[in-house]
Amino acid sequence: MDSEKIQALAAILKPWHEAIDSPAAAQAQVLQRLLEGYARTAYGRDRGAGQVGTLEEYRRQFPVLTYDEYKPLIGRVMAGDTGLLLYEEPVGWAITRGTTEGESKFIPMTQTDIMLRISAGRAMLNYMLSKGCTELLDGTNINLNFPSMVGKVQAGGRQLEYGYSSGIYLKFVSKFTPIRSVPSQDEIDALGGGKSLSDWHARFDLAYQKCKSENVTMVGGVAPTALLFGRYMKRAHKAYPKDVWRVRIMTLGSVAGINTTYEPALTALYGRVDIREIYGATEGMFGQQRDHRRAWVPNYDQYFFEVETRRGIKLLHDMRPGEMGSLVVSTPILARYKIGDLIRAFQPPYFRCIGRDRWWTPLHYAWGETMSLNLGRL
Repeated sequence: MDSEKIQALAAILKPWHEAIDSPAAAQAQVLQRLLEGYARTAYGRDRGAGQVGTLEEYRRQFPVLTYDEYKPLIGRVMAGDTGLLLYEEPVGWAITRGTTEGESKFIPMTQTDIMLRISAGRAMLNYMLSKGCTELLDGTNINLNFPSMVGKVQAGGRQLEYGYSSGIYLKFVSKFTPIRSVPSQDEIDALGGGKSLSDWHARFDLAYQKCKSENVTMVGGVAPTALLFGRYMKRAHKAYPKDVWRVRIMTLGSVAGINTTYEPALTALYGRVDIREIYGATEGMFGQQRDHRRAWVPNYDQYFFEVETRRGIKLLHDMRPGEMGSLVVSTPILARYKIGDLIRAFQPPYFRCIGRDRWWTPLHYAWGETMSLNLGRL
C-alpha cells in the first residue's frame, strides 16, 4: 500500500469520522457556521440570524419550509435579488429530474455549497482506506452523471443556464479528489441536455468508447442509470460491463433500495462488485455508506439535520432505532428545508431514506424488504 495515499485519504475522511463519533458537538458547530452565513443574507437578517444563540431560538426564528414555500424567494433570486438567500454569487442552477409532483425544482449552487458536495466521494475513498486498496485510484471511474448544462431559463430579464446537480458537482469539484472520471463532464455536456432515449444512448456510447480500453475499477452515478448503461452495452456491444472490466466498487444514489432491491440486477450486470450508497439530492450530499452495513451515515460535519416525527421535531442523531420521520435539512442556502424524504433510523449512526414522504412509503418499504429477504437487516 502507498503510505502517502493512505495518509491523504485518512486526512480527507477524518472530519467525517470525528463528527460521527460526536454528532451533538459537530451539529452545534455546523449550526453556528450556517447562522453566520444566514446573517449575511436578507432572509437571515430579517429573522435575526446574528442574534440566534440556541437551537430553540433557531427553531423559533426560522420556520420549516417546503420547496413550494421557498419557491417565491428562489424566484426572486433567479430574477437578480441574489442577496435574499445567498451571500455569494451562484456558480450554477440545478434542477431536479421532475420527480417532485412532476415538476422540476430550481436550486442555486454556490461555491461554498458545492464544495460540501465533495463529500459524495467519501464512500469510495473510505472503501479504499478500509480495504487497503489505494491502487483503485490508478484506475478509472465511469462517469454516468447527468449533464451540467441542460438549457436556459428567462428570469427577471436575465437568462440563466441550468443543469443537473450531479453534473455541476463533478464539473466543479472533481479536481479536488484523487478520483479520475471518464468521460469528462465537458464531453457529456457537449452532447446536449436532451432526455430522450436516443440522447441517453449517445451518452452511454460516449462512456463505452472512452472507457473500453481503460482500467475501470469504479462506477459512480445514479443507480437506475447504471442499470440502463449495463443493459445498453449488452444490446449495442454484445457484452455486459463485467465482460469488459473488473469493477471493484459502485457508488450510487438517487433511489431507495440500492443495496437490496437494485443489488441483484447490478451484480448480474457488473459482476461481484461492492456497492456503496450515497444519499444526496439536488439540495446537497447528506450522507454515504461507510462500510458493509447497508445504510448510510450522515455528514454531520457539513449540514444540520432535523426530523419531523410523530413525537415532534427532533435532531437526526436523537432518533431511536426503528423510528421514522420527514427529513429537514439546513444547508448554506436553505434554512430548515423540508426536503420531502422519509428517513428510517437504525442503530447509530446508520440511516436509510426509504422513499418520498407519503403515507404509503412505509408499506412499500416493508414490502420491498420482504421481497428482497432483507427484513430490516443491515
